[in-house]
Amino acid sequence: MTLVLPGSAQLVAGNRRVGRVVLRVWLGLVGVVALLALVSLVWDGFAFSLALNTDVLGVLRLLLIVLALGWAALFVDAWRLGEPMTLQRNRRLVAVGVNGVLCFSVVGSLLFGAHIVGAGQGAIQTVFGEGEATEATAGRYNVLLLGADAGDGRIGLRTDSMTLASIDEETGETVLVSLPRNLANFPFAPGSVMDEQFPDGFDCEGCYLNGVTTWATDHPDLFGASRSASEDELFEIGMDATLSAVEGVTDLEVNYWAMVDMGGFERLVDAVGGVEMNVRSRIPIGGVGSPVYGYIEPGVQQLDGYEALWFSRSREDSDDYSRMARQKCVMSAMLQQLDPTTLVSRFGEIAAAGSAMLETSIPRSELDTFVDLALKARHEPIATVSIVPPAVDTANPDMAVVHRMIDDALGRSAASAGAEAEAQAEAEAEAEADAAASDAATEPAADAEPVVTGGSLGSRDDGYTANETTDLGSSC
Repeated sequence: MTLVLPGSAQLVAGNRRVGRVVLRVWLGLVGVVALLALVSLVWDGFAFSLALNTDVLGVLRLLLIVLALGWAALFVDAWRLGEPMTLQRNRRLVAVGVNGVLCFSVVGSLLFGAHIVGAGQGAIQTVFGEGEATEATAGRYNVLLLGADAGDGRIGLRTDSMTLASIDEETGETVLVSLPRNLANFPFAPGSVMDEQFPDGFDCEGCYLNGVTTWATDHPDLFGASRSASEDELFEIGMDATLSAVEGVTDLEVNYWAMVDMGGFERLVDAVGGVEMNVRSRIPIGGVGSPVYGYIEPGVQQLDGYEALWFSRSREDSDDYSRMARQKCVMSAMLQQLDPTTLVSRFGEIAAAGSAMLETSIPRSELDTFVDLALKARHEPIATVSIVPPAVDTANPDMAVVHRMIDDALGRSAASAGAEAEAQAEAEAEAEADAAASDAATEPAADAEPVVTGGSLGSRDDGYTANETTDLGSSC
């Protein structure tokens, strides 16, 4: 009775007042949970909002602890009301066992739940600070997504993956602007410290985009810091320099940044149960300075964290631009496959992985905004534009061409992108019909197989489909 309807045992055989109060509280809690579940089914964002609100998590944690202690007291009282000492020995032993199992399993589960909620609350407070919220620029939020090498002292010091996500503040429509790590001779944001040092662009010997952070932290005095600056100060210096580089290249104002530790990324993928990817060719695990330990075989399959990390990072039998295309496909798959049910059911694992892998300037006050945008983005095609060959010479980029590419990508709405794709399909169909008519007297040629390089559709010379598309999902 105490397991199914707490308070009912007291209502029948004990203190009826206590029983009535407890039963009402229990039925009220059940009603609230049912209502929240119903709202969550109707409104996806509601579950996310609750799971990411630290105040709600704090109240929930306290409630679970109180509930555990109260339920334990009810079990003990129910045991007393059962007058176990009047039972025969064998029955008394059975009653002891049943009561003990019920008490420890229920109370233990509630206290473990409180621990999980507390861990989630701590992770959110650790990852998301109290920074100042910024307004969308020209109707878009621009968030710089950085992938850093795993390893002691490397996070914040060497960024190997840089993607600017430009998100429409109303629709969530997203354009991913990818910046290659080997980009050179690019300008910095006007008026920035790096712009003052490199007025003609980042043109020093061996200087590339992924080396901006290192160059800045090697010259802390230029940013008003001493040579003995702390790690946190150096991190801020490196991030400031990187942001000025991205703003100089894209001519867009960056609202926030988020840095993912590649090693921690593996834990996140495992926490959400893996990610389904279309592997187009064998992807080596290892290589480029180290042995190849194995392969991710072709086909649509569920990748665990280790495999997803190598799918994103592998450069053996590939190149940087194919790897960039694969990374975009992983981003798209994670966005589409991570749903509210997964977040709630695996909240503890996700929170633990997040605090270990992520640093960001997005303040907690903006979490609801970005949760809402992410849910909207799941239903919109993701467009991409990449500052890579053949459109751009990464050693000596034409910035007018770069800015035009980005402006064109941002100017295309989801509707216009769909219309463009439909028009292109119609044009291709007409061209194929004309070709078939002109070659009617000859034997038709077999359909050409799509070119796949390093696991991505396309090639370095012709471009990779996922790096320049109006619908990333269909390109992966």
